[in-house]
Amino acid sequence: MEVLASPLFILAVLCFNIVISEWLVRRTFLRHLGTALLVILVTAILANLRVIPSASNAPPLYDIIFSYIAPIAIFYLLLEVNLRNLKQAGLPMLLMFAIGAIGTMAGVYTGMWAVSGRESIGPSYNAIGGMFTGTYIGGSINFNAVALHYEVNKEGTLYAGSVAVDNIITTSWMVVTIVLPKVLSRFYYREPKTSQLAASEESKPAVSEEMMNKHNHDAETLSPLDLGIMIGLGLAALLVSNLLSSLFSGVGVTVPSILILTTMALVLAQIPLFHRLKGGRVLGMFTVYLFLAVIGAYCEFAALAEIGSLGVTLLIFATILVLVHGAITFGLGAALKQDWNIVAIASQANIGGSTSALALARSLDRPDLLLPAILVGALGNAVGTYLGFLVARSL
Repeated sequence: MEVLASPLFILAVLCFNIVISEWLVRRTFLRHLGTALLVILVTAILANLRVIPSASNAPPLYDIIFSYIAPIAIFYLLLEVNLRNLKQAGLPMLLMFAIGAIGTMAGVYTGMWAVSGRESIGPSYNAIGGMFTGTYIGGSINFNAVALHYEVNKEGTLYAGSVAVDNIITTSWMVVTIVLPKVLSRFYYREPKTSQLAASEESKPAVSEEMMNKHNHDAETLSPLDLGIMIGLGLAALLVSNLLSSLFSGVGVTVPSILILTTMALVLAQIPLFHRLKGGRVLGMFTVYLFLAVIGAYCEFAALAEIGSLGVTLLIFATILVLVHGAITFGLGAALKQDWNIVAIASQANIGGSTSALALARSLDRPDLLLPAILVGALGNAVGTYLGFLVARSL
C-alpha cells in the first residue's frame, strides 16, 4: 500500500517503537534487556512482518537518519562531558580507569588474534574491534560513532549481533564486579580509600545529586527556547564538521567528520554556557534510539539466521576481551594495592559506562564513589571514540 511506504508513516512507526520499548523497560521483566536492544528487536519484527520497509527495500528516510540524525545524537550526548570536573574523581579512580582502558585495547587485540578476526568476521573485523574498543572504554556513543564511519550500521545482521553480544557481556561483567570486590577482600584486604570529592569540605552535595539524577532519568524540563537552541546547535555543528572534513579531503588529509563533530562537542562542553544548555540528554537519547530503530529495520530474519557461527565468534571475541581487561585491571590494582571497590567501579565505568558504574557504587555501599563513577564514565565517553578509531586503524 502507498500509505505504508510513506516516510511519515515509517517515521511514526519508528517513534512508537521507541515508546513501546521504553514502556517495556520500565514496566516489565524485559528491563534487563535495555531500551537500545528492545528498539532493535521490536523494529526488526515489524520490518520482517513487512509493516515497514526492511534492508532489501530501504527508503531514503533510513539514509537520512544514518547521515544526519545519528551524528547529531552523538553531539548532543557529548555536550554533558565537563572535563574540568574529572579532578574530583581522585587520582586512584582515574589511574584505574586508565589501566582499564589499556586492558580493553589489549583485550581487543588478543580477542581478534584468538578468533582469527580477518577470516572469521570478514572485512569489517577491524571496525568491530574499534567499536568494542569504544564501547568498553566509553559506551554506546563511541560504539555508534565508529560503526557510522565504517558503515557497519548498514550490515544489519553483523551490527545487531554485535549489540546483542555487547549486552550479554556488559550484564555479565556487572555481576562479576559486584561479587569480585567482596571475594578479593576476604583474601587480600584493602583499606577503603575515600575519594577526593567526598573528603573535600568544599564539595557540593547538590551538584552530586543533580548529576546522579541526570544519569538515573533521561528526563529534562524543556521550553521552546531550549529546544530551538539545541536543535539549531546540533544542525550547525554537523554542517561545520562536514565542511571541515571536505576541506581536509581537498588537501589530501582524511579526517572523519564524526571525529571533528566529537571534538567540537567536547570543546563546547567545557564552556559553561553550552554545558548548561537543556535538552541535550533527552534529544541525544531519543535520536540514538531512532538510529537504532533503523538498525532493527535493516536486520532481516532471513539474514539473521545466518549469523549462527558469526554470533559465536563475536561472543568468544568479546569474552576474551573482557577477561583480558579484567586480568590487567584487577592484576595491576592488586600490585598497586588499590581499594578493590575503586578498581571494580573503574572497570565497570569502562565496560558499562557511567550509569552501570553508578549502580555498582550503590550496590557496594560506597556513596563517596557515586560522583567519581559518573565522572570517569564521562571521561570514557570523551576518549572512547578516539581510541576506537586508533584500534580500528591499527588492526
